[in-house]
Amino acid sequence: MRTIFSVMLCLCTIASGYGQSFKQTGIASFYANKFEGRMTANGEKYKHSKLTAAHKTLPFGTILQVKNLKNGKEVTVRVNDRGPFVEGRIIDLSKSAAKKLGFINKGITEVEIVSIANSDELRKTYSSLDRPANESRELPDKYYSLSVKEQKMSGYGVQIGSYREMVNLVQLVDELQKTYKNQVFIQVSVIQDVKYYKIIVGQLKNRQKADILHDKLNQNYPGSFVIKF
Repeated sequence: MRTIFSVMLCLCTIASGYGQSFKQTGIASFYANKFEGRMTANGEKYKHSKLTAAHKTLPFGTILQVKNLKNGKEVTVRVNDRGPFVEGRIIDLSKSAAKKLGFINKGITEVEIVSIANSDELRKTYSSLDRPANESRELPDKYYSLSVKEQKMSGYGVQIGSYREMVNLVQLVDELQKTYKNQVFIQVSVIQDVKYYKIIVGQLKNRQKADILHDKLNQNYPGSFVIKF
């Protein structure tokens, strides 16, 4: 079942969710230099110096212990983005995390990732691991005016991501509308009793205009793609 809503940016800042016990083995890569300062999927700006990561499904805020299976080195990171969008890879790491794991010169490596923050105590312990010492831990509440209605769609749009949680979704929609001056839609899909929220930018009359929008979006959201309604 699929329903599409138009979102005309009321919600306060939403607390990040933390994953349950989780373990995965596969290929890791790291962010290219061009992503420095760009917006991540949870609304933060990516910084090479922070110990963060992109994962396809884990909730934002999940703390992961990442082990390089080639040399035994380990690093602790926080999930704040979606990806990687290359087949066969399970995690994208910040450049500083990749340096700690010792695979900067190789580009990719085989890793084991394990979630380790499953309690309030652990969350507090790791919540500031990638923040400067003088940076406040408390973020001010943000309020948004929100108007949602079911929408009949036609033409083309650009899908930038699919999410299983609503964490910071409103902030991301707001940022997209301000930056790209196009209406943003949320497609709600239910697959095997699990809800997925797909963010789609634009409702364009032809493929050529959709391709132009896609070229702009793909600079900040690699893996985005054109869809036909």
